[in-house]
Amino acid sequence: MPLTLYAHPFSSYCQKVLIALYENATPFAYRTLGPDDPAAVEEWAALWPQKRMPVLVDGGRTVLESSVIIEYLALHYPGPVRLVPADPEPALDVRRLDRIFDNYVMTPMQKIVLDHLRPEADRDSYGVRQAREMLDTSYRWLDADLAGKDWAAGTEFGLADCAAAPSLFYADWVHEIPAACASLKDYRKRLLARPSVARAVDEARSYRHFFPPGAPDRD
Repeated sequence: MPLTLYAHPFSSYCQKVLIALYENATPFAYRTLGPDDPAAVEEWAALWPQKRMPVLVDGGRTVLESSVIIEYLALHYPGPVRLVPADPEPALDVRRLDRIFDNYVMTPMQKIVLDHLRPEADRDSYGVRQAREMLDTSYRWLDADLAGKDWAAGTEFGLADCAAAPSLFYADWVHEIPAACASLKDYRKRLLARPSVARAVDEARSYRHFFPPGAPDRD
C-alpha cells in the first residue's frame, strides 16, 4: 500500500511535510481535507481525534506531527536528499532549528492569523502584540544565525528548511521581515526558489483568498 497523507495544501504544517515528500519524489496518496471529500475528513478524524493536520498512514501505522512524519520518512523512505543527518551531532542542530521555526516563527504567525477569525469583541490585542514581538526577536536571531549559510543548518537542505519554508512564507505576510534582516530575507528567497517549496506554494495558490488577514499580492 502506498503512503497516504491527510492534509490541506494551504496549511503551513502540511506544506512542511509536502516539501519533504517532494524533495525525494516519495510516492504517496494525497487525501485533501475539505468539504469536497467528506470521506477523507471522516477517516482523518478517526485516525486522530484531535483533528490536526497532517496525518501520515503507512500500512497499519499512523504517524502524527509534522517533524515526526519527516523523521519517519527519513528513516523508512530515504532518498537522495538526507533530511536528517546520520551523524547525531549535526542532527541535533537540525532538530534544534526545526523546533525554533515551529515554536518561534510558525506559532506566533498562527496566533496573528487565527485572531482574525475571532469576533471583534473577542480579539486578543495583547496576545497579538506579544506574537509580533516574538517574531521580531526571531527575525533578528535567525538573521544572525543564517549569515554565511546556504540553508538553515549549513550547506545541506533538510528538516529545518522544510519547517522554515512555510513558517517564513506566511510570517512575512502577517509581519514583514525588516530590510535590516538581509540574510533572513535572502534565505526566504532561496527557499521559495527551491522546486519542492515552489511546488507546495503553487498548489496552495488558489486558496489565498481564504487567508484571514488577506494575502498580499506577491510571492
